[in-house]
Amino acid sequence: MQKTKILIVASFSPSLIHFRGDFIKSLIAARFQVYTAAPDYPILTKEQLNNMGAIPLSFKLERTGINPLNDINSIMELKSLMKQNEIDVVFPYTVKPVIYSSIAANLLNIPVISLITGLGFTFTGLSRKAIILQRINEFLYKNSIRKNKLTIFQNKDDYKLFLDRKILTPENKVDFVNGSGVNLDKYRFRENDKSTTDIKFLFVARLIKEKGVDLFIEAAKVLKVKFPDSQFHIIGEPDQSPSAINITELNNLHADGIIIYHGKQNNVEEHLYNSDVFVLPTYYREGVPRSILEALSVGLPIITTDSPGCRETVKFDYNGILIKPQNQEALTNAMLYVLEHPEKVKIYGIHSRAYAKSKFDVDLVNNKLITLINTVISSK
Repeated sequence: MQKTKILIVASFSPSLIHFRGDFIKSLIAARFQVYTAAPDYPILTKEQLNNMGAIPLSFKLERTGINPLNDINSIMELKSLMKQNEIDVVFPYTVKPVIYSSIAANLLNIPVISLITGLGFTFTGLSRKAIILQRINEFLYKNSIRKNKLTIFQNKDDYKLFLDRKILTPENKVDFVNGSGVNLDKYRFRENDKSTTDIKFLFVARLIKEKGVDLFIEAAKVLKVKFPDSQFHIIGEPDQSPSAINITELNNLHADGIIIYHGKQNNVEEHLYNSDVFVLPTYYREGVPRSILEALSVGLPIITTDSPGCRETVKFDYNGILIKPQNQEALTNAMLYVLEHPEKVKIYGIHSRAYAKSKFDVDLVNNKLITLINTVISSK
């Protein structure tokens, strides 16, 4: 029997390994022929995809900004790839791939299952540029995904926003998954018998204000005075965003012993194993943050915001603490609570792993995605 050809479309090719690698393996095990489409594959990423049994295809894409001519060219390239490879179903994720490949596939009458992995800067920022981009994206979403067979969300807040902004209608078919899932075998659990205040807090994210790194730093300045043995680790690097943290400031804080700045790291698992509490005070429109899922699996207590995508990862006083977004006092007090009650590190950590196993196991997520894909194909 001929295999169903599925095209997974991404804006950043390494994410096909880090975020979708287990999904691709599951699809291949379920006898799909998997194609991927992304710009600028590193040689290693292509090799990894080929070794899995996937077929990587390239197309040009400007990941940021809007240039109508380049965007049209991206759509036409995607359309050509779909037609040449006789794709049966398209599965895009992140903003531009969802919009552009939906338009391309709809022109060819190929079913699309779009995955909304968070709404990002344009639905978070309050600057004039962010508001303009928000309006443009709303228009593009509305005119691309309404014809899709299914739209999958990672949290119900994003779906509500799509309904409120009339991007989707109640008649559009939608479903939900618990983020991208986490591989429980890769991020192994380790019990942490913490009883002292030399607690290591870990922040991992892009170093932009929307992710809450400045709030984390301010909390570190306050808490380091009262608890000199505590540590505040930061992994990540500033980018070209106007809200990026100044690298000189980070290096100065590191030199002063207030934070421990690691820069960008490829061995985040090791840092998770060597930490006590994971902190992400983001107010960015997340889907479900992958970094939190990895921390849950390892068995770290979580301190994060009561905001879309994040609130799904924490049960209050079970595996962590939810705080109000953009609230410095709330963050500092949450971290202070753990320092004053170090026994919570072990209790919350055990519960984090249990929560990851019951809700965010990558096998649970991928099995549901494949079931949804097969349902769409069977109704074609």
